[in-house]
Amino acid sequence: MKICGQNIRKIRRSKDFTQEYMAFEMGISQKAYSDIENSKVKINLEILTKISDILEIKPSDICSISDKCGNGFEDKYNDLVEYMKKNGIKVPKEYL
Repeated sequence: MKICGQNIRKIRRSKDFTQEYMAFEMGISQKAYSDIENSKVKINLEILTKISDILEIKPSDICSISDKCGNGFEDKYNDLVEYMKKNGIKVPKEYL
């Protein structure tokens, strides 16, 4: 999960957002936000979604399935998405 925190920091800085701004938008303290970037807390889907919304990016730009599950799972994830598309199952845009 350390990679996810590093990615968040890199993207946040590229947009010239401060930790204070991110924390305010998320409704948490700057310290709590800092702990996210420093990988002191696990990033759950709710946190990932809030951060990606603020940064106007896809959650997968922060944490890909391979970052969460280790090597070998990204292909399975992609296969699942392809299966869903081929069978007319709606895939939320944030997972594409």
